[in-house]
Amino acid sequence: MWGGVFDFLFKYKHWLVFILLEAVSLIGLFSTNGYQKSVYFTTANSIVGYAYSTISSITSYLNLVSVNRDLEAENEKLRIENVTLKTRLKLANVDTLAMGVQSEDYNVVVAQVINFTLHKRANLMTINKGSADGIKPEMGVVCSQGVVGVVYLTSEHYAIVMPLLNVNCRISCCLNKSEYFGTLEWERGDSRSTYATGFPRHTKIQEGELIETNGYSDIFPPGIPIGKVSSIGDSEDGMSYRLKVSLFTNFEKLRDVSVITNYIHTERRELEQSVENKEEI
Repeated sequence: MWGGVFDFLFKYKHWLVFILLEAVSLIGLFSTNGYQKSVYFTTANSIVGYAYSTISSITSYLNLVSVNRDLEAENEKLRIENVTLKTRLKLANVDTLAMGVQSEDYNVVVAQVINFTLHKRANLMTINKGSADGIKPEMGVVCSQGVVGVVYLTSEHYAIVMPLLNVNCRISCCLNKSEYFGTLEWERGDSRSTYATGFPRHTKIQEGELIETNGYSDIFPPGIPIGKVSSIGDSEDGMSYRLKVSLFTNFEKLRDVSVITNYIHTERRELEQSVENKEEI
């Protein structure tokens, strides 16, 4: 080992002596000459300052990810609180003497999309939160733009979501400020639009109208935006409209989502299930 070191030193002895003499010369120059010393410190400070500035910029950018997630959670809470207040206002307008009407405040769990397919017939999405965070199957998933889908399966720390871009996903919807409702159905091939079916022929519909959740299911509260009507057509049997809906959620860029964790009404579900069981008998 030492033989190799000595061989290296002997081979490059001229360069090593040159570098040593240069170092001694520079030290002597900067230590005895005020001007060169000031130039050295100014240049060194500029380099160090630039390095610190770059590190600070990188740190600030990384912190923005955390800040964005916090804002996403707060935005979803405000959105759902707004829906709750609108519901209470409608109830108050219907009957100002009504007593005992209860309206829930909805909680959300913010998660990140870690895997997602876009161009399959039955697309699925994986998020990084699961049963340990209070997430269960059949919970609604939303984002800052609107509806995303429904929780399909969960493990302790992950969940599979059935998005709107899945031919098996069915979500009850309605026209904004209308009592008419239909069902949202996706057709493979277009990640920016879907179809709403079941609206009766006598319904007055215009392109650009808002499509939103109607609250008839126990998955989504009413008033969560889905998209807007981009074209109006007829169903296959001609008895109702088939609306093409331009989705608000941009699934191609979707990263942060929120799961509505306490909207499911256990009592309502058990009652409706008991009726279904009796009808089967």
